[in-house]
Amino acid sequence: MATRTKQKTSTRRRAAARATPRARAPRLAVVPATMKAAVIDRFGPPDALTLRTVPTPVVGPGEILIALHAAGVGIWDAKIRDGTWAEDDERFPLILGSDGAGTVAAVGPRVRGFELGEPVWAYAYENDKGGFYAEYVVVAAENAARCPAPLDLLHAGAAAVTALTAEEGIDEQLHVRRDETVLVFGGTGAVGTLAIQFARRRGARVVATASGRVAKTLVRTLGAAVSFDARNDKELEQLPALVPDGIDAVLALAGGDALDRCVELVNAGGRIAYPNGVEPAPRARRGIDVRAYDATPGRRQWQRLERTVVATHLTVPIAATFPLAQAARAHARVEKGGVLGRVALRIRRE
Repeated sequence: MATRTKQKTSTRRRAAARATPRARAPRLAVVPATMKAAVIDRFGPPDALTLRTVPTPVVGPGEILIALHAAGVGIWDAKIRDGTWAEDDERFPLILGSDGAGTVAAVGPRVRGFELGEPVWAYAYENDKGGFYAEYVVVAAENAARCPAPLDLLHAGAAAVTALTAEEGIDEQLHVRRDETVLVFGGTGAVGTLAIQFARRRGARVVATASGRVAKTLVRTLGAAVSFDARNDKELEQLPALVPDGIDAVLALAGGDALDRCVELVNAGGRIAYPNGVEPAPRARRGIDVRAYDATPGRRQWQRLERTVVATHLTVPIAATFPLAQAARAHARVEKGGVLGRVALRIRRE
């Protein structure tokens, strides 16, 4: 009897010993100690970005490690690189990049809902454990979500923050409704091309800015009923005839005199929304609700975005892709302007 009791106790102890590490330690695949990343050691022009071998970030409680396949490249990344938008406490070497997509390589303690190898997209601005221009990134679990089925990892990586921004603007800030006329000012950019599709899904009549034949064809393909060149005075003068009932809502993704002229056509009680960082910001007007906003990741936001992406059959235009080692070229392309859609880094092949 005593022997059997000891055997049972020993069995329970062995079981507990096996269970305890699983509860406390992260779940992870084979992860190298170092990784390749595009970093800067100082603020400067695009060629300040160089490919380096750096330590792979370690996953902690409430976090996941992502083996990145693609990362988006935004003008905000370039503004951090040159120091314009940099925080006072930046530490070098600094890995840039705020969004991307890949597969889950490790799951930290107190994280549920993620499986190893699962495809995810993520957004984390000024991430404490490094940015997305790298082979691996660690983010808080609420900053990531399962990739929506319509998107592969390249297109998800190019759209994480821009889709959040577009969906937040159209659905949560402007509350676009069926049969309204919505102006997407900056319709050919990374956010604008997605916002056109989200507004069209709501049943709105979309008017979008676009410069040149190729750009106008793109926005019309994505669902815009009207396109015009905001930098062309003649086309701006024709806009009132194109929107005879006025404009109900504006998603302003760029600012300036041309936007001010368009806003003159906004109906009383209309709405204007713009992401923080748009310069110059739209000015307040009597009788019009003008509001700034930020894209904020979270479980509810990701779930809402997934439903929207699936219902929209979202198309993510990619203007150009570059390997991680050519991040400097990607920045030069973004700063040149005239990007139709998003520039992306391809880090791994799917």
